Amino acid sequence: MLALGVLTGFCLCSVVSCTYGRWADKLHASRANEVDKPTSQPHIIFVMVDDQGFRDVGYHGSEIKTPTLDWLAATGVKLENYYVQPLCSPSRSQLMTGRYQIHTGLQHSIIRPTQPNCLPLENITLAQKLKNAGYSTHMVGKWHLGFYKRSCMPTQRGFDTFFGYLLGSGDYYSHYKCDSPGMCGYDLHEGEEAAWEQDRGIYSTHMYTQKAVSILARHNPKRPIFLYLAFQAVHSPLQVPARYLERYKSIPNLHRRKYAAMVSCLDEAMRNLTLALKRYGYYNNMVMVYSSDNGGQPMAGGSNWPLRGSKGTYWEGGIRAVGFVHSPLLVKKGTRCKALMHITDWYPTLVTLAEGTLDEDQNLDGYDVWESISEGRPSPRQDILHNIDPIYTKAKNGSWKAGYGIWNTAVQAALRVGDWKLLTGIPGYSDWIPPQTFSTLLLVNRWHNERVRWDRGKSVWLFNITADPFERVDLSRRYPHIVKKMLLRLLQYDKTAVPCRYPPKDYRSNPQYNGGVWGPWYSDEDEMEDENDNALSNYLGRRSRKKKVKRRGKFKRKA
Repeated sequence: MLALGVLTGFCLCSVVSCTYGRWADKLHASRANEVDKPTSQPHIIFVMVDDQGFRDVGYHGSEIKTPTLDWLAATGVKLENYYVQPLCSPSRSQLMTGRYQIHTGLQHSIIRPTQPNCLPLENITLAQKLKNAGYSTHMVGKWHLGFYKRSCMPTQRGFDTFFGYLLGSGDYYSHYKCDSPGMCGYDLHEGEEAAWEQDRGIYSTHMYTQKAVSILARHNPKRPIFLYLAFQAVHSPLQVPARYLERYKSIPNLHRRKYAAMVSCLDEAMRNLTLALKRYGYYNNMVMVYSSDNGGQPMAGGSNWPLRGSKGTYWEGGIRAVGFVHSPLLVKKGTRCKALMHITDWYPTLVTLAEGTLDEDQNLDGYDVWESISEGRPSPRQDILHNIDPIYTKAKNGSWKAGYGIWNTAVQAALRVGDWKLLTGIPGYSDWIPPQTFSTLLLVNRWHNERVRWDRGKSVWLFNITADPFERVDLSRRYPHIVKKMLLRLLQYDKTAVPCRYPPKDYRSNPQYNGGVWGPWYSDEDEMEDENDNALSNYLGRRSRKKKVKRRGKFKRKA
């Protein structure tokens, strides 16, 4: 009887054990399937190149051969009314926040390596948003958004990994950079530390491509990835492996020849990246964005012809960029998108594509333009504030009188509304410069260019960009009523601006105090004090804006 009971108990345990085992196996298989299930969220590959001129791509008529870029653009969507900022930090800050410079305090110039300044921490970055949406986030290449304290570093701003450099430029092989005499240091980082061990002296375009490919090889393509690949190319110094120069022996201008070779190397890098996306299973569920950060620099081999101006200016040559989207997910491939677009638009567009969330209190300046790109629908964007720089007020002839009592035209500002573009102050170098392919004169002397002399003494310009994309006919005197309307729009934007952040040099930034490396120099105590100062300034700024609103309300009631 006892034996029978034991036998019954044993059988019962066996049944329970077998049942539990099958249930556990099913649960494990279910979880495994959940992990292996392909993501509905697209992989996002954002490629930012440095200083590539509007003309410096094959499909814009360049003598530089770019077969990969031409193919990616031709089988995707070319962005032919796409704008960025005229300098590095401003474009990158607006990509990462979806907000104009006037709303982040970075209105003036760039973030210098010796300044205790960075992209304000209260701004939620694109990488943070995508990470919250379940993406693995990786950055390779140029940061240039400040690093004076550790909380400013890429890995503290939403990126799981970072391999690249913090400053605006440097040597393509040694990765050293001198900001001024006695202020020199090493600038290649893995995460938050110097990448001495990973440095093999490889040309940076090759090195960053290899790193991007290795990230793709290690990642599971069934999980969404955001890869931000910010190439150093084709920013000066003009350095390139000799084999790429062989293709351009026919170009006598040495700067243009080296620059052309750098662009060809970049084109090859894009080919290798695209092949890796296909090889490792990302391509069919991928959105690739390609964008230059600003216009080209003719004195360093670039060309924006036939656009006016160059990098660092608010003429079209400084802010109208090479850009395209390549993706199997596009509805209308092989098209040209002429809808108005700005670099701030990538933030809401990509977060929405990624099935992320956008908060109302973020006060974004960008728009979701995916339907304009993919389906050819009209752009939701009607205007672009190119910038208002309250520090740059060097226009000698600028005045309130020239601005009809609405605006001081000594202030450098630029605004686009519909077809119209308004410039005030000094917009920057204004020549039309053809590609210097056959010129043997370098830097100061140019082969030939068109220089405007009747422009001197002006502080207001108005152009119909749709009818006159090359900015040859100033209409400010013919249409003063449009000038006034646009000055009022500038004034409205200026009322929403936050104080400009442009601190003086901090000598503690010298790499000699940091083991010969450019990197964070603020201590924990400094960081705490800095956070308290920022909190106080933000509070005072909010109070000041509230008082302005109250005063305007009283004025309206009196009127």
